[in-house]
Amino acid sequence: MPSHPTTDSTESAPPPAVLLRPAELRDVQPIVALIRELAEFEKLTDLLQVTPEKLRPHLFGEKPVAEAMVAEVGGEVAAFALYFTNFSTFLAQPGLYLEDLYVQPAHRGKGLGEALLTRLGKLAAERGYGRFEWSVLDWNENAIRFYQRMGATVMPDWRICRIAGDSLAAFATR
Repeated sequence: MPSHPTTDSTESAPPPAVLLRPAELRDVQPIVALIRELAEFEKLTDLLQVTPEKLRPHLFGEKPVAEAMVAEVGGEVAAFALYFTNFSTFLAQPGLYLEDLYVQPAHRGKGLGEALLTRLGKLAAERGYGRFEWSVLDWNENAIRFYQRMGATVMPDWRICRIAGDSLAAFATR
């Protein structure tokens, strides 16, 4: 049914326009702000070292190692996905690895996360990649259910191994 103009002041305004696009240099500061929100959500602020100055060269420098996609709502960055290319020896093909996906709480439930995941899945297919993968915290049941609804398989037999910070420095001297 078409909508008709109304003078009813209790009717809500239409939702602001949503724009999905590759991140641009001007988005570094908003992405860093969203990364801070993500760290707070995951209770990992003690690990946070990101600044616009540290992130900028990795996204937009001479040899970028990562890419980002943003979702704008009403002209403001409300969500982001940061990703990079990895490689599968079994498939002998590159893959797309999603490092982080974050949607501000005020914009959740509006399809931004689904739109970002779908766009990245299409990007992986367009590039001829063999897979699209990411990790999820085991306690984040909402995200796990969301990813499964989107068609993802949560790999129960795989665990992430990581050496970072001082441990990496010590490991490098072995």
